[in-house]
Parts: sequence; C-alpha cells; structure tokens
Amino acid sequence: MVQSPPSPVATVTPFDQRLDQPLTKLPIGVLQINLGRKCNLACTHCHVEAGPNRTEELSPAVTDQLIELMRRFPQITTVDLTGGAPEMNYGFRPLVEAARGLGKTVMVRSNLTIFFAPGFEDLPDYFARHQVQVVASLPCYLEDNVDKQRGAGVYSESIRALQRLNQLGYGHDPALGLDLVYNPPVPRSAEFSLTPSQVGLQSDYEEYLRSHFGIVFNHLYTITNLPIGRVKQYLQGKDLYWPYLRFLADHHNPATVPNLMCRNQLSVDYEGVLYDCDFNQMESVPSLSPSGQPLTVADLLTANSLDLITEIQTRPFCYGCTAGAGSSCGGALT
Repeated sequence: MVQSPPSPVATVTPFDQRLDQPLTKLPIGVLQINLGRKCNLACTHCHVEAGPNRTEELSPAVTDQLIELMRRFPQITTVDLTGGAPEMNYGFRPLVEAARGLGKTVMVRSNLTIFFAPGFEDLPDYFARHQVQVVASLPCYLEDNVDKQRGAGVYSESIRALQRLNQLGYGHDPALGLDLVYNPPVPRSAEFSLTPSQVGLQSDYEEYLRSHFGIVFNHLYTITNLPIGRVKQYLQGKDLYWPYLRFLADHHNPATVPNLMCRNQLSVDYEGVLYDCDFNQMESVPSLSPSGQPLTVADLLTANSLDLITEIQTRPFCYGCTAGAGSSCGGALT
C-alpha cells in the first residue's frame, strides 16, 4: 500500500514543542499600540495590510482607556506607536502628549513619507518638540530596492525626511533618537536566506547614507519577514508558504528565546484587544487569561493589574522571531 506523503503542517514542529518550558510573561515594560490600518502607502511586505483605503482606527473611548493605563501603571516605561501610518490614525497626538507628560519614552514607527502628505507637514517639528523617538522604515539603503518594496518615489521622500530630522537634531541629540529598520525582500523562490548581520549591515547603511546624503542615525534594526499578512498571501500564491516556514523552523536558535519581545510587551489593537505581539495581533491570536478568555485594556483596568497574562500564545510563524540571530521590533536578539 502506497502511503500518502505527510501534510505540510506535519513537517513543521509546533513552536511550543521546541521550547524547554512554556513561554511566559515577564513584567510588562512596553505598551505597543497599533492605532489603525490607515496608511498613505501599501507596501508589499506589510504584515498589517495597511493602505490608503483602510478605515479602521482607534476610537475616543479606547484612546481614553490607554491613557488611563499609562497613568495607572508606572512600570510601563515605553509607549510604542505603530499602524498603518500611526500618525494618520485617531488618537496619535493625544497618546504622544499623555505619555510624554508621564515621563515615558515614546517611539513612533514612521514610514517617513507621511511628512509630505497634506496636513502632516508639521510632524518633524512636532516629533522634536515632544522628543519622540523615530523608528523609520528604510528596507535598504539603495533606491531601487526600496521603491520595489514600497512604491515609486518612496526612497527619495525618505531621504528628504531623514535629512529634515537630522536638521532638527535627530541622530545628533541624545534626546532625539533616530533608528532605521531593514527588512529583506519577500522571498521569490525557495532559495531562502537569513537576515544579514545587523552589525555589518548598519556599517553599510552608515557609510552609504553619510557619503551620499550626509545622513546620520543611531541604530539599524534588522527584521525578518514573517509569513503573515501580505507576505503570507504572496508566499501562498507561489507555493512557498510551508517551505519558508520549514526554513525558519530549521534555523531556530534557542538563544533568542529569553529576549523575545512578546515576553515584556503588551500589544493593543484599535479596538482595545490585547495580544502578546503585533504579529499575533495581525493573525487574530489574542492574549488569554488563565481561564482562556481573550483580554482587553478594559479588563486590565477593571482588575487594576497588568499581570493577567501568564502564558504567551505561540504559532508556527513565531519561528520568524527565533531564526538565526532572531528578530523583533528592536532588531536582532543575539
């Protein structure tokens, strides 16, 4: 009797089975808020599937809950604002000003081109005035590669935006942090590769951007493309989804696990639902209470505790954060 080949799912060991023990929460220090899906771009690698036609965003009620959460829990030291283009979505400036008023570090994950959209031209000055740390997407230091991933003309606008931030003191003043984010092109064949060395790539970025444009920045973060969102859709269309997942699983590095961002972070969507990370959020895998109930910001406020989550929810795409040197919103993990 001829046996059927194993299903693709069966060839990837569940992530939680690869760990020596359950993945548990540490004390929460980072509150990451996805303000919504509205964006002036529609990048091919966007796991949020954001774009100009999306309308989902924070409500005034959820914004007020988040401000109360920041006020009530001083252990939240960093507020990380993302989207979409977070600057386009409701609640952005109230959250910035509330967090800064409470002495918290505020990071905004900006696509830079938003600086040139009508109504947002004051953003660089606003960022500098409130000492917002800018984490800017620049998936390569070469123009052709950036425009292929993000759209024609995005590179030139990004360069102009970085030069403007440098003029305001970003990259020079310790209070005005400017970090760049690299992510590789979406795989187009089964010849997969790990994300390059963060240290080496930062050196390449620094040399090129300084010599060609006079641009300086503080850190480069390298991020692996996780097979979710538009990346997942593309890989599935090319029959590369399971091969890519197997590649990531085959390069699992246990040394990355203690530093996974999901361990000390709360991720919140525009409806106030909690997740362990932004990737789980995009795959609709909410954080659960010990009794198995999805949690919201309102639940934390009612319980007057940030510690309702004990075990982190994992899925096969978690291998994207542990492959090679690891990957997180703050770059490599080892």
